[in-house]
Order: sequence, then C-alpha cells, then structure tokens
Amino acid sequence: MTEKFKYTEGRFADIQMLRYRLDGFSELSLRQKKLAYCLAEAALWGRDITFDQFGRYNLKIRKTLEAVYISYTGDRTTEDFKGLETYLKRVWFSNGIYHHYGSDKFVPSFSKEFFVSAVRQVDKGLLPLGDGDDADTLISELTPVIFDADVLPVKVCKKDGCDLVKASACNFYESVSQSEVESYYAMKKKDGCETPPSYGLNTTVTKKSGIVTEEPWKINGRYGAAIEKIVWWLEKASAYTENDKQRNVIESLVRYYTTGDLATFNDYCIKWVEEKASHVDFINGFIEVYDDPLGLKGTWEGLVEYRDEEGTTRTNIISGNAQWFEDNSPVDPRFKKKCVTGVSANVICAAMLGGGEYPATAIGINLPNADWIRARHGSKSITISNIINAYNEAARGNGFIEEFVVDNETKELVRKYGDICDIIHTDLHECLGHGSGQLLPNVDPDALKAYGNTIEEARADLFGLYYVADSKMIELGLLPDAEAYKAGYYTYMMNGLLTQLARIRKGADIEEAHMRDRALIARWCYEQGKADNIIEMVYKGGKTYVKINDYGRLRSLLGKLLAEVQRIKSEGDHAAARDLVETYAVKVEPSIHEEIISRYESLGIPPYKGFINPVLRPVRNENGDVTDIVADYSEAYVDQMLRYGRDYSTLI
Repeated sequence: MTEKFKYTEGRFADIQMLRYRLDGFSELSLRQKKLAYCLAEAALWGRDITFDQFGRYNLKIRKTLEAVYISYTGDRTTEDFKGLETYLKRVWFSNGIYHHYGSDKFVPSFSKEFFVSAVRQVDKGLLPLGDGDDADTLISELTPVIFDADVLPVKVCKKDGCDLVKASACNFYESVSQSEVESYYAMKKKDGCETPPSYGLNTTVTKKSGIVTEEPWKINGRYGAAIEKIVWWLEKASAYTENDKQRNVIESLVRYYTTGDLATFNDYCIKWVEEKASHVDFINGFIEVYDDPLGLKGTWEGLVEYRDEEGTTRTNIISGNAQWFEDNSPVDPRFKKKCVTGVSANVICAAMLGGGEYPATAIGINLPNADWIRARHGSKSITISNIINAYNEAARGNGFIEEFVVDNETKELVRKYGDICDIIHTDLHECLGHGSGQLLPNVDPDALKAYGNTIEEARADLFGLYYVADSKMIELGLLPDAEAYKAGYYTYMMNGLLTQLARIRKGADIEEAHMRDRALIARWCYEQGKADNIIEMVYKGGKTYVKINDYGRLRSLLGKLLAEVQRIKSEGDHAAARDLVETYAVKVEPSIHEEIISRYESLGIPPYKGFINPVLRPVRNENGDVTDIVADYSEAYVDQMLRYGRDYSTLI
C-alpha cells in the first residue's frame, strides 16, 4: 500500500471501531482468492440468525431503526435523533439490543415520543410489518422492549438461584423452564453413548401440546431462509477447494445444514479437524455456547481465514511439543491424556468476520468443542495475527501503561515484553490449554452447567499462564529470556483485578464468561497469596495499582489453581465450580469500580473495540471473467451495516 494503513475508524458510546488489514492476501492464488470470496459470502449470510438468537425482537427493532435512520426528514441534529443513531450503532455492533459483553439491555437516550413520531413518518413498505399490521401495531410491540427496563432486561442471566431460562432474553427457548430443559436433555443422555452428539446445539426448545420438544435449525426448518443462502455459497466454494479432503468437509457441512442431524455434525467436525493441508480455511455454523445460560445452544458464527506462515512456525513449535506440556502439567495424573492426538495450531489472518465473530471477535479459537472428538481426533487452534496487530497498533501511545502500571520498572517490562507475552499466552491457551486434560469415564461434559464456560476458559488461561513462565519457553525460542513472562503475569493480574472493570456497568455483576475467568484467577491468587504478600494492592495519589512482589510464588499459585480447576472439569464437580465462580468471579467492589471507570474516561480510551470488514471485490476482464479478488478498506461502519441489512437480510 502506498499510504499508511489506518487502523482506527471512529468511535461511539463505549466502542472504538478498527480496521484489520489482509496482509498477504494479494499473494494467494486466484483459486484460493475465489475460495475465500465464496466462503466470505457464506459468512455474511448468517447475520440475521445471530440477531434472532440474541433476542426475538432484535430483527424487528433493527429494521425499524434502519428505516427511521434512512428516511427521517426531520432535524437530524436534535439530541433525540443523535440518541437514536447511537442506539442503532450499538444494536448493529452487538447483534441486538443487549451489550455484547455485559449482556444488559441498552438504555435509549432518545424519548419514546420521538420514536413513536419517527416510526409513524416512515414509509410503511420499509417497516417489518405482518399482514394487516400498521405502524402503531409495530410501535405497541416494540416500545416496551426498548424503553421498559423491566421487560426482557438481560440477554443471558447467570445469577445463582434464578430460573436461568426464564430470566434470559436470548431466543433459544420458548415457553419452557430451566428444569424442563435440563430434564429433557438428561433423558437424551441416558444411553451413555461414547461418541455423543452435542445435544441441543442447533435447536430451539419449545412446547407443543404441553410436551417439550425441539425445532432444528436447518434448511426447511427454523432459520431455513438464511441457511439456504449459506449453503448456496458453500456449494460455490466447493468448486475452488484446495484438495479433496476440504471438498468433503464442505459437503459434510452442507449435509448437516440440510438435515440438522447432530451425528452428521460430528462427522463434519472430524473431517474438518483432520483436514490440515489447506492454506484457506473457515469456521461456519452453530459453534460457541457462551450466549446460552445453560451452555448448550450454539451461536451462529462465520470466519474465513488464510495461513500466516511466519506466525505458524511459532505455533507449530508449541503443538509439536504438546505431549511434553501435558506430561509436565501440575494436574493429577488421572486427568492427563496419556497420548495427545492431532493437535493442529496455526497463526492465521482473518479475511472475513461474520455472525457471533462480528464486529467484535476473538483473537484465538480452538475447535471442535466436543471433548471426545478432541481426545480421539485432535483439535485445530488458531491465533488471529491481523486482529491482534490491529489491537496493538490502535493501543500505541494511548496512555494506558502510564496510567495503570505501578512503577517505572514494571512499565519498561510491559513495554518490552507485553506484546510477545500476550501472543504466547494466547497460543498456549488455544493450541494446548483447551485440548489438555481429560474427563473421567462417565462424566457428563455438561455437568458444570452454567459454570462450565467460565471453568473451561479459566482452565485454558491457567494452562497458558503456568507455562509462559517455564524455562521451556526459552529453550524453544518462544521467549527471549527468563524475565519476559513477568510482563504477561503483571498485565493479566492487573486486568483481572482492576482494568477489566471498565467494561462493566456501574452496579452490575460480572456476567461474561471470559471476564469471570480472569477475575476468578486474579482474585483467587490475590487472596491465597495475601499472607505472604505475593500480590499487593498499592495506593498512590488516590489511585489503586497492582504490585507483584514474588513472581515465582505467583506461578506456584497458578499451578495449584490449574490442578484444582482441571479436577473440577474432569470430575464434573458442579458444587466446587459454583463455589469458585460465585466466590471470586462475580461481585464487584463499588469504589474500585468507580475509580477504574473514571481513570479510563480521563484517558478517553473506549473499553471495547470491534472491526469493520474489508469488502472483497471481484475484478473482471472484458469477458466478465474474474481475474482477481481485491480487498477494499474504504467502506465506513454505517455504510457497511446498512448494506448488510439491505443485501443479506433473510429472516424478516
């Protein structure tokens, strides 16, 4: 590129929008580019599914707000209109009306009266109306959901003692209770199958004639209109696959989308994890279960990727030593894998983000999620280098280190080693952490219920933290010296104890699984090390800082906690999981919380970041043949969201 790439691209509310660059994309073959293009289209067509999964009114609200935004002829400089614009941007960002991290419903800064008046002025043809409905019908349906704080207040409820199904607004269950859902799936698991399906992954649980049943998400089923488009582009992609195995992967995924059969999904997962030769790869389907309070239902997501060869050299070193890491883990030998199988770890560049991976996305992913498939066939891990690079570039010079790191010596440590430690920890977390350990025979993979996601993320984080400090990192050439790991330890503890609190609404508990995981680890280590002053909370100039006094003993604490968390996972100890999470990972100390929010605001740093996708544009010759696919970075956030709403809408 002839000019410096611009990573940051505007902000609103508590969100900074970024761009990610497709480094090396131009060097792919034309066949690989065509494959990536078709897979990218498949990744974009599932967007409406994710919106609907996150709340049954999300699509109607989005389309109504878009209609107002496009057609409003009044004064667009008023506080009401600007408030509606910000609200719509947040709805786009979070795939619905609930915060993408905190799960609370957004509070509109525009009045109900303005909303009613604006909707009544919209051309009826632009509104999501049913047969015989008018604008007032739509208004009466949507105003309580948008404006009444007590109506469907939280997307995913994780409060201990609640009926988590009835208290959650996510759209996976209809007219059923938590106990009914748990009883329904307990009956399904009675056969004790050694290769079980991921029960409930791709269905809505409902009642018909008073009997609990499931409606599958498939062609000719729920979400069928969107899935048909996804499948159409997957079948187009088959023409450009890099080998027969990759073509078989896509064909198996198409069969799964057609039938909704979870045995076919297992077959697809096995084929996908065993196909390791392709330079271009993808994730597409109902995958992660963090957005379901019971940890069963898969949020639809899409990701298209191509290999970062330089970075993959690093992860291959890690995965090539997987058995050593497993053998030397501080956990009980009963919970270790005797033979680590099929670990594949790549550094990749994202080429397109979709569904639950867009606009906010992970920096690392490890799949498949089924424990028995991991044990028998292995797993694929990815670290997304161009997303990490975009985060790092956007953070340079923002004052965060100067504001939150305790002293000059530690600041220099973080500046020198912080980036590489974060990368290595992510690699260890994804490449090995999630794939480490094993369940004891006959332990239900869902035994930890609502605490399962937090415990699993803590387990992978602890694995990475324990080993980032090991001399093996230096021996393998992954870290430069024995001091480097301290930067990773410091930033992790600072985040878990302090800085991640900027992401939580005042007065709220910690709800998101990854945030709970970090709080659990940091707070447990702080409390366990108090007597020996291993981690200290220091107060200077009216501000709170973390100070680590003994990094070696902190590693010992992390190893001890890893052993316990692995035991909980391996034995399915729900009571112990509940105790750990509820004791260390949920509640927020109000004065510290207020202080951290204030310090963030003084720096002008938005606590959340997300991404605008590049536009992949086919280049055609005079005969109409595609001669190239190029990445265009010029599309603005609002333009992209309006285009997606116009061009990829299927469910409303």
